[in-house]
Amino acid sequence: MSAPLRLVIFDVDGTLVDSQAHIVASMAAAFGRVGLPAPGREETLSIVGLSLPVAIARLVPDLDAVTQDRIVEGYRDAFARLRQQDGAALSPLYPGAREVLDWLAGQEDVLLGIATGKYRRGMMHLMGLHGLGRVFHTVQVADDHPSKPHPSMIKACLSETGVDSEHAVILGDTVFDMEMGRNAGIRALGVDWGYHPCEDLVAAGAAGILDSFAELEGALRRIWSET
Repeated sequence: MSAPLRLVIFDVDGTLVDSQAHIVASMAAAFGRVGLPAPGREETLSIVGLSLPVAIARLVPDLDAVTQDRIVEGYRDAFARLRQQDGAALSPLYPGAREVLDWLAGQEDVLLGIATGKYRRGMMHLMGLHGLGRVFHTVQVADDHPSKPHPSMIKACLSETGVDSEHAVILGDTVFDMEMGRNAGIRALGVDWGYHPCEDLVAAGAAGILDSFAELEGALRRIWSET
């Protein structure tokens, strides 16, 4: 009897890519455009993973919708400008990410997916920047789905790959990723190098926390041995 097909879904910002410098600089520019002080670094990183309009509304819930929309557009403009200037330096892969993606891509019974709050233009640029265009079998972006933690992205990943939910895992750095996994009925693994505290990830349902990408193989084998 052949092994079932497996699916590993990755969050992007804070999990595969260390984009905090890019995000914080873009947020500062966006708030500056409307003449407001930018949120602090920790506050900004706390909303990473949410779709941009949802993230801005959470950061400044008391601002009127028009001003929130101006901040959203300002962020998009600043992010795109900085991406063209020095995207590789602003959004490098975390140590070990490339190696683990190559290893997983070489497994006959494993497919790879993306579930990100990034928009398609930025995600496609990032994949080209790091040579990831042929690694992923399904890529879900904010253009097509409700914001995390809604399970829509994961359900689309499962549908496009034909993998059963019991054989799928999401790897992420925020409580939104953990909650999205739980809402979709799949296991979620957290990472300790991202933007949310590990204790918050555990409280949100993480099946384990990785200290490095080198631990992913063992964590996946443990999870899949239980199904």
